[in-house]
Amino acid sequence: MGFLKGTASFVRFRVEGELPPSLDFVAERVSSFSFRDIDDSYDEYSIGWVSVANMFDSAFNYSSHLCGDYVVLSLRIDERKVSSAILKKLTQKEEERVKREKQIPKIGRSMKVEIRERIRTEQMRKAIPLPSVYDVCWNLADSTLFFFSTNKKAQTVLEDFFKESFGLLLRQQTPYTIAEQLLTGRLSEKLPSLSPAIFL
Repeated sequence: MGFLKGTASFVRFRVEGELPPSLDFVAERVSSFSFRDIDDSYDEYSIGWVSVANMFDSAFNYSSHLCGDYVVLSLRIDERKVSSAILKKLTQKEEERVKREKQIPKIGRSMKVEIRERIRTEQMRKAIPLPSVYDVCWNLADSTLFFFSTNKKAQTVLEDFFKESFGLLLRQQTPYTIAEQLLTGRLSEKLPSLSPAIFL
């Protein structure tokens, strides 16, 4: 579930690196890496930032992504996919047609590859890009970021794209890493000796 829904699942990250003091940097980078639509092209993949309130708004008019000390965005990923089962079926069908047309019992490997790639390209052009949208809430004041998905693949994509967008690293937070930041003195010295416990 997303940031604006009644319930949500999220993963917490720490943002590592020096952020320029001006919010103009964030606005410029968000604009530079905003989502570009691929509906009217043959591109297979597109990724970028959109408004958390509307996945079709990538203009961010009136700095709609800024809320006090927070940057609130959605990461949108559109991808064209062709079912492997459909690709296999259409490829075999085309192979049979070629064999009948040329009156040969078997076709060579290079021709099989050519047929498969041609069919894949044709199907990719017909495919409608499937959108995935993941909400992000970044607290600039304490350098924490909430990513509203527990999908591991999506988290990896976020980490890479966030670094590309802002030049900053994301480090996933666990209770242990949060304790490292919060505890001081003797309490912090005890952390390395802790071991997991199961409560029944």
